[in-house]
Parts: sequence; C-alpha cells; structure tokens
Amino acid sequence: MLTLGVNIDHVATIRQARRTTEPDPVAAAVLAELGGADGITVHLREDRRHIQERDVRCLRQTVQTHLNLEMAATPEMLAIALDIRPDYVTLVPERREEITTEGGLDVVQSEALLTKTVAELQRHQIPVSLFIDPEPEQIRAAQQTGATWIELHTGTYALAKDATTRQQELERLTLGAQLAQELGLRVNAGHGLTYHNVYPVACIPGMEELNIGHSIISRAVLVGLTQAVREMKRAMKGEV
Repeated sequence: MLTLGVNIDHVATIRQARRTTEPDPVAAAVLAELGGADGITVHLREDRRHIQERDVRCLRQTVQTHLNLEMAATPEMLAIALDIRPDYVTLVPERREEITTEGGLDVVQSEALLTKTVAELQRHQIPVSLFIDPEPEQIRAAQQTGATWIELHTGTYALAKDATTRQQELERLTLGAQLAQELGLRVNAGHGLTYHNVYPVACIPGMEELNIGHSIISRAVLVGLTQAVREMKRAMKGEV
C-alpha cells in the first residue's frame, strides 16, 4: 500500500525566522501522525537553516511511525545518523546557496563515496535511500551502491508548464520505477508534489512512499496540519 511521508522542515523554517521556540517540529510530527502520516521526514542540512540536531533527537524519541532522515553524504552527517539511528536515511545532494534541493544525486560521479556511506549505514541496520533523477544510468549506479531504496526526484514533473511535458516526465518516472524494481530496488518519490499533481505519481506501479512537505505545510497554515495531511492522503487516492 502506498504510504505518505510528511516532511516537516518548513515548520522549523517558520521557527528559525525568529530564532524562537515555536512552532515546534516535534508537535507538528504528532499532529501529522494524527492526520494519517505514515512517516515523518526531516532534512538536517549542514547550515542548519531549518531543522536542528536537537529536533532530530527529539523526533527519534517521539515519532510513532518511522523517521526518515535526509542528509548529505558527509562525515559529520554520517556520525549524527549513526548516533541517532533513524528508521532510514535518504542521501541527498546539498548546496549552501540553493533554496531547496534542486535535483537528484549524481551517483555515477560519486559512486565510490556513496557506496562507502551506504555500507556504513546499512552495516548498522539503517537502510538507505538515494534521491536521484529518473535516469537509467543513475538508477543502475544506485543499485551498485547497495542502497535499499531510491527516491525518484519528481521536481521536473511538478514544475512542467504544459500537459505534454508533464506527461513526458510522468513516463520517465514510470519507466524509472520499473527499471529500479527490475534491479531489486525499492522505490519512493518526492519533491514538488501538491494536492493537484500527486495522483498520477501515486498510480505508478510499485511506488511505496511519497515524501511531501511544502504543499502540506502551506495548506496547514489555513486548515491545520492534521486536516492538511488527511486531505493529501485523499488526494493520493484521487478523491480530491
């Protein structure tokens, strides 16, 4: 059954705008789970622009579903992950100047580093997902690293300006998911998904989990987080 991982980074973004104590991402995770979230996702960035290390530690103690830690493949982040022990780690690319993650990992170019990082995490029973674009060479390289999952980057699909381009990107995602499964990889997806574009991605055969943040938190400002999560779960079923 397709599940929903709710990314609560932007709850912390609001908090960090004033460097205060609210809103609390831990409280947000509780509300998201009450709304039906199947998992909680956070990205601990090297510059700590939103989620802080303390948040991740508190979430590890309170999340009742599963905790997905997004992070760069750096020695600092590896040490934190091995200490906190999230339910799984998603390795993502990271640039200080970007507003949000701009694309998938270049696994082909970084295969040696990623293979080492994946091996160390999974040696400690922390499964790993690689956030990649739906390109065959990247998917094959991801399989070579030993990762358990890939998470297909849906940003290009989400930002498509016309129906033809959107359909082409959906086909790329579908073919990418198919190839990944043939190679023995499990498949998640995320980035830029909204209430209006999520259903076609949810219908891709073999898709296990969608990680969605900005759209849900934006909706939550108006209707509350629990309701926003419930609405996204319905959107994933094509009910809204």
